[in-house]
Amino acid sequence: MNDVFDNLAEAFQPAPSPGPGRTPGPVGMAVLMILWAALGLAPFVFAVEDLKLATGRIGSPGTLTVVSCAPLGKGRYDCRGDFVLDRTGETVRVAASPDSTVGDVRRARLTPEGDRAVPAGTSGVLAALTLPFLGVGVLGFLPYALLYVLRVRRGRRPAVAVGCLLTAVSLAGLVVGVVAAYS
Repeated sequence: MNDVFDNLAEAFQPAPSPGPGRTPGPVGMAVLMILWAALGLAPFVFAVEDLKLATGRIGSPGTLTVVSCAPLGKGRYDCRGDFVLDRTGETVRVAASPDSTVGDVRRARLTPEGDRAVPAGTSGVLAALTLPFLGVGVLGFLPYALLYVLRVRRGRRPAVAVGCLLTAVSLAGLVVGVVAAYS
């Protein structure tokens, strides 16, 4: 029985710090920090079009009625719908959000390409903000990591506090966005 507790205690002991040659050098660390920043900024870039659609800056307004959802496996679906343009009353077959169910009727905006419809209004904006909130979460602890890599001791504690705050905001935004997307 003592062996179990000894093994458990050893599991929570701090690991030895890596010696010289076991960590990336300055160039490697710079590359890692740049990749971390790029990974955190990418969701903002990819969310721009959906945010423009959801806020009404681009696209055509109308009503989307989901008519079919084909399962792709592992809980994924390919949904199609009929989009009726407000301006002309014309009906266009489009790709609908994969979180839709057959029979859903909602306000949406047609992309300029005319191939898919994105939910409009508050729920559409909140759903479109899910990716930027993910980016906030990824970038949350980047300031602390930069201070650590640069061996700057001052400011680490506030950087951790900011990282925790940004992670909490990110988690809340992700939950709200996912709930809005599925409601």
